Amino acid sequence: MADDATEHEAPTRREYVKYGGAVITGGALAGCTGQSDSRSTPTENESYSVTMSPVGTVEFEEVPERIFTRLSHHAGMAFALGRGDDVNAVNGPAYYDATWAQFTERLPGISVDWADAYASWKPSKEQLYELESDVHLADPAWVVQLDQWDMGDIEEVTDNVAPWFGNSLSDRHQEPTGEWASDYEYYGLWEQFETVAEVFQEEARYEALASIHADVIGAIEADLPPESERPSVAMITAADVEKQIWAYRVDNPGFLTAHTRPLGPRDPFGRSFESGSTIDFEALLEADPDVILYLSGMQPNVSMTDLRSTLESHSVASEVTAVQDGRVFPQGARYQGPILNLFQLEMSAKQFYPETFGEWPKSDGGPYPEIPEEEQLFDRQRVADIIDGDVYR
Repeated sequence: MADDATEHEAPTRREYVKYGGAVITGGALAGCTGQSDSRSTPTENESYSVTMSPVGTVEFEEVPERIFTRLSHHAGMAFALGRGDDVNAVNGPAYYDATWAQFTERLPGISVDWADAYASWKPSKEQLYELESDVHLADPAWVVQLDQWDMGDIEEVTDNVAPWFGNSLSDRHQEPTGEWASDYEYYGLWEQFETVAEVFQEEARYEALASIHADVIGAIEADLPPESERPSVAMITAADVEKQIWAYRVDNPGFLTAHTRPLGPRDPFGRSFESGSTIDFEALLEADPDVILYLSGMQPNVSMTDLRSTLESHSVASEVTAVQDGRVFPQGARYQGPILNLFQLEMSAKQFYPETFGEWPKSDGGPYPEIPEEEQLFDRQRVADIIDGDVYR
C-alpha cells in the first residue's frame, strides 16, 4: 500500500489524538513499555495516557469522538459506554445491527443504529483517511495480517489519522505474528472493557456495569451443579445445516466463550478438536452433545423452529441427544460486548440449567424474550440507565 502514502502526507486528525509524542516503532506498538497496569494517567495539560497490549501506552489530548471499530466486541464496548452512535465502522454492519437490536429491545429507551456503518472486516487505508476517526478500536496485530496491510501502513494511519487501540487475538488466544510474537498479552472481555473505558474517560460507567456483571457471575457460580451433572454443549452454525456445519468449543480460553465458560459445560468433542472446524451430522452424533447452541439463532431472519424440524426429521441428526430432548437453542454473537455478555450469560444459564435458573422460552424470530422479573439475572432498567448516563442511581 506504499502507493497510497504520497496522497496523504499532511496530517489530518493527528493533532487531536496521538501516541505519546514519540516516533512509532514496532516495539512501541507491541507494548514494550513493560507496563501491564492500564490505568489512565492525567498530565498537566489535561491529556491522559492509557496502556494496553499490543499498542503500548497511548496518549490522548482529548476524549475521542469518532470511533472506528473492526470487530463487534469493540463496538459493543463503545455502545455500553453510551457511545454507540459515534461508531462509524463495524464488521458486518447490517448483521450486527440486527443482532444488537434483538437484545436492546429489552433495554428501555436504548437502541443501536449501525446498519449504514462502514464494513470493516477488511478495512482499506484510504477509507480510514476518509472516516477521520479519533481512535481506531482495532488490533493492529490482527490488521497487519491482512494482505493489504503492513507495519508501514499501521504507523502511517497512527501518524496521520488516529491511534490504534484494541486487542482482538484474545478472542481465543490466537498467536500473533511478526512484531508482536513475543510481547502480546491476552485479556478477558471485561478486563479489556475496563481499559477501553479509560480511553473514553468513562470509568464510572464501567464500574457500574462491572458490578452488575460480578453479581451475575456470583449468582451463576453459587448454583452450579457438580461437574458430573453438567451438560455437554456444542455450538454450531451453518448456511445450510444439511450441507456443512461449523462447530465451536464453548470451554476454551478467550473472550469468545465469556458467556459459556463460566457455566462450566462439558466438552463433547475431545481436546484435539479445533474450534471452528467443519463437521457433518455423523460427527455431531458421535459427539452427542446434551445441548446444541445455534450461533446466529437470534437473527430475525433465522427460524429456530425450521432448524429444529430439519434436525428432528434427519435420520442421523434425530439421534443426537440434544435433538431428542428438545435442547437446541439460539445464540447471538461470539464477538460480544459487555451488554450482550450479560444477556448471553443469562440465556445460557437457562439453556444449560433450566431447573435452577428457569427455562429458556422457545420463541422464534423475535427479539430476546420477555423473562419474568423473578427469573432475571440482572435489572434491565438499571443497565439501560447506565448506558444512558445515569450511573449513580
